Amino acid sequence: MSIDLYYWPTPNGWKISIALEEMALPYSVHYVNIGAGDQFKPEFLKIAPNNRMPAIVDPDGPDGAPISIFESGAILQYLARKTGQFGGSSERMRIAVDQWLMWQMGGLGPMAGQAHHFLKYAPSMDPPQDLPYPKERYSNEVGRLYGVLDRQLAENEYVAGDSYSIADMAIWPWATLWEGQSQTLDDKPHLARWLDLVGARDAVQKGHALGSDQRQNLQDDREAQKILFGKRG
Repeated sequence: MSIDLYYWPTPNGWKISIALEEMALPYSVHYVNIGAGDQFKPEFLKIAPNNRMPAIVDPDGPDGAPISIFESGAILQYLARKTGQFGGSSERMRIAVDQWLMWQMGGLGPMAGQAHHFLKYAPSMDPPQDLPYPKERYSNEVGRLYGVLDRQLAENEYVAGDSYSIADMAIWPWATLWEGQSQTLDDKPHLARWLDLVGARDAVQKGHALGSDQRQNLQDDREAQKILFGKRG
């Protein structure tokens, strides 16, 4: 049965579209236009109470009963368990995959997201918020994290070891945007190699391309900025 994917083409959304393609799971896409406020609609909040996409509804959940899941890391872990793919073939491998997945969820994702905000979006807001301290703070932290990742990839083909996993699927969508995070790959050859390796996969290319025609230029869209960056409970 087809999984319902609630999605918008962002790094967190790409994680799940890539995973569904990699795992050859049938899915139906429901676009959640975050610039238009779709994430606040009551029907979406029933699935994702934190008003963030992505989310999924699997009609064939545990014991054959439907289940809805939010938080991209939790979705990746669920899909890996469901299919027996990309989650690690041994307990040691599963631990390695989980710790790098948590590294992305707790570190790279939030820090890169803040870097994007203060480097790209805040200066274009009305009034402009061109703030040197947070720009430097978050770009420096992203650089530190990419240094950690580069050292890990110096000793491993993929992030969690010799096998491609959901950790790679989680990290690649954020890392591929390194230029917008004010980073360089000149001193990170192993990260550069891995970005090309993962990016060459057919499923990654298909998942990454999903909804590319829907993407918006938030730097010029004042109404979308109010929805995304304004105060809302």
